[in-house]
Amino acid sequence: MTGQNPIAEQLSGTAAMLAAMAADAALCAAAQRAASMVAACLRRGGKLLLCGNGGSAADAQHWAGELVSRFNYDRPGLAAIALTTDTSILTAIGNDYGYDRVFARQVEALGRPGDMLFALSTSGRSPNVLAALEAARAAGLVSIGFTGQAQGPMDALCEICIHVPSDRTPRIQEGHEALGHAICALVEAELFPRPS
Repeated sequence: MTGQNPIAEQLSGTAAMLAAMAADAALCAAAQRAASMVAACLRRGGKLLLCGNGGSAADAQHWAGELVSRFNYDRPGLAAIALTTDTSILTAIGNDYGYDRVFARQVEALGRPGDMLFALSTSGRSPNVLAALEAARAAGLVSIGFTGQAQGPMDALCEICIHVPSDRTPRIQEGHEALGHAICALVEAELFPRPS
């Protein structure tokens, strides 16, 4: 025990991980490239598809909500679809094709060349996320991956794969959430700059 308040201890752990991310020039450059790619995709009429499981599903829905509604200020909505939200689609695909296909089938149905996929997996090994990435590649989508520090099969399937420097699921999720907010802010500002 450190003698520190347990809440303060948790927050300190999060702060240390976020500080490590902020100091990682390659990670920050990759996230900035991802934001620019999303802005370019949306500018030319494409859309962003997002997928993940559990907390990563919540992140996918959260980021889609920030883009479709608003982030820092009012502006037109942006085309983003979380593939985690329609229970009829998810259960139909899960029943008919298996859970490993719940995202890939939606990518096949909704994705078009020029669209993008954000794929979130804290382990980097979720079979349904990997299948979505494979479907995205076959359909001509650009894919951005979000995972933990370990290299894995996602790396080969993504144009950019952003690694949060942790092997603990909660810390990885915290890093993903911060990255999602940063990317949403950059996309919004690039597409709808506020007057000085």
